[in-house]
Amino acid sequence: MAREGIKSGSTELTTGDVSKLTFEQAIKELTAIVGKIEQGEIALQDSLQQYEKGMALIKHCRKILQEAEKRIEKIAEESQGQQGQEK
Repeated sequence: MAREGIKSGSTELTTGDVSKLTFEQAIKELTAIVGKIEQGEIALQDSLQQYEKGMALIKHCRKILQEAEKRIEKIAEESQGQQGQEK
């Protein structure tokens, strides 16, 4: 299986490494990709590759947000349960 690279400053990340990024790091990478594509700084083929990498970053960010939402829901449920016991 081929591993796509994502340039991150002076390092290159593979799409598998995207899962190791924090939400903030992934957003920063995504913003950089969008900026390059919008400004036309890269060739069409490179734009397509960057688009694919951007989609991997978006998927990763969504996963992080979904996990955060589940944690918030769990905290809220626990809080409501504790309030019900106090009455």
